Amino acid sequence: MAFQKAVKGTILVGGGALATVLGLSHFAHYKRKQVNLAFVEAADCISEPVNREPPSREAQILTLKNTSEFDVLVIGGGATGSGCALDAVTRGLKTALVERDDFSSGTSSRSTKLIHGGVRYLQKAIMKLDIEQYRMVKEALHERANLLEIAPHLSAPLPIMLPIYKWWQLPYYWVGIKLYDLVAGSNCLKSSYVLSKSRALEHFPMLQKDKLVGAIVYYDGQHNDARMNLAIALTAARYGAATANYMEVMSLLKKTDPQTGKERVSGARCKDVLTGEEFDVRAKCVINATGPFTDTVRKMDDKDTTAICQPSAGVHIVMPGYYSPESMGLLDPATSDGRVIFFLPWQKMTIAGTTDTPTDVTHHPIPSEEDINFILNEVQ
Repeated sequence: MAFQKAVKGTILVGGGALATVLGLSHFAHYKRKQVNLAFVEAADCISEPVNREPPSREAQILTLKNTSEFDVLVIGGGATGSGCALDAVTRGLKTALVERDDFSSGTSSRSTKLIHGGVRYLQKAIMKLDIEQYRMVKEALHERANLLEIAPHLSAPLPIMLPIYKWWQLPYYWVGIKLYDLVAGSNCLKSSYVLSKSRALEHFPMLQKDKLVGAIVYYDGQHNDARMNLAIALTAARYGAATANYMEVMSLLKKTDPQTGKERVSGARCKDVLTGEEFDVRAKCVINATGPFTDTVRKMDDKDTTAICQPSAGVHIVMPGYYSPESMGLLDPATSDGRVIFFLPWQKMTIAGTTDTPTDVTHHPIPSEEDINFILNEVQ
């Protein structure tokens, strides 16, 4: 199983990048920035869903065809795009969402299934005295608590064991994990604790027994990313957003702004992948939330624009369930090349990964033999 993730996505208005939307592989998280150019003003917020059940795809496509102009058109039905659509429609904006494949068919369904602040990020923040890394960890831990509260049917706390193979590492990692609990503050899921060698081997009997000293267990969140993405998209549809999967954007529409005399993006030419039919969807604002395909859409606006996205490939392999207990994961903090690998229980199986290597953008990424062998060697 392979995925690609993008550094950033863009909002296209007026023929350029108006603002930036950060795309995280685990969860759609973004900050709004106030900007001078604003073509869309929110109406009254909607507190109750418009539709008891989401309309059929045929009805959604008719809405896309027959609406003269939307306030917001979101390109990309991943976690970020679906989140933008839900945010916009509940603010009273006439919203459309189109996705070339199926909702959550890309990066948003191929994560490590964790919602975590990042133990390694905290380590870097402390070692390099990096305040930005620290703020990122603190904010991520806040979002972890928020997600566990608002979606308990899709998220749950998960204990993760950190095996220790040298005596001096025990106090070192214990202090680091306790700092992780401290940064979480009131959002700490459960206090971390130390396990003896025998107890660690009870949970993971396949660990190397000779040099094992003990283990530390800390808590993070586990999350069904694909179902969350789908829930957000369905909720947006229930609130009145016109959402359609298998709807590919072929080109961006433009018109001349009467005030400035410059061309600005005014919608997109869309193609129904299932029928081949093409039609225009016009909008005052177009949001590019296409993840690793960010630059592809940006070049529809300006073919000479400089690329801003460096895609990277992450690979997970699925192994038999006996590699991990049903209720505990394992973190290997020091692999042969310095990367981190998780072994996590997932739907009666074990997920192992991930790698992080530069890659070219493809519609259907395939794990390389090198990445698969790297994970298998680390497992051994």
